[in-house]
Amino acid sequence: MPCYSLEGVIPVVDPSAYVHPSAVLIGDVIVGPDCYVGPAACLRGDFGRIVLKAGANVQDTCVIHGFPEQETVVEENGHIGHGAVLHSCVVRRDALVGMNAVVMDEAEVGEQAIVAACAFIAAGVKVPPRTLVAGVPAKAVRTLSEGEIAWKQEGTRVYQDLTRRSLASMREVQPLAALDVDRPALKAPHVKPLVAAKRD
Repeated sequence: MPCYSLEGVIPVVDPSAYVHPSAVLIGDVIVGPDCYVGPAACLRGDFGRIVLKAGANVQDTCVIHGFPEQETVVEENGHIGHGAVLHSCVVRRDALVGMNAVVMDEAEVGEQAIVAACAFIAAGVKVPPRTLVAGVPAKAVRTLSEGEIAWKQEGTRVYQDLTRRSLASMREVQPLAALDVDRPALKAPHVKPLVAAKRD
């Protein structure tokens, strides 16, 4: 993976974490155990520290950055969807930030909260625990159901499993020129879409 020291500060990646080879880690970045960092994610610890705690995932093309002397933290089992941007903020334990959402400076996403896809969390906003927020700027929609919280937890476990699968078997290869007759199917676990979780 492209991994860069800055002024002698070197990123730290726990051996049980998986960081895709196209992700970029710069400077004061700490990736904890069982974390997943997806393709083309950029974690720039060139001003403030970036911390991913145990079991967190940061998916494809996410950007994480922060101000000097401020930490940007994704706590245990935090789930950061494709293309999200985090800047000098805290995502609490078991919370989800949806695809292409933005969480700004000194904002806090509460424990087990969900930030909807494409939402904008303004600087300093505190999202209450177990709350769904959506919109630009984001506003509280409602308290999350037990089914929605369970759905989020299942999705995070799937990414923790992907961490193990990737460590065990992901390798750079040349593509095949034609479809292989005996092509195996991937054995990824089944996950219900959120619409189904809302019905439960």
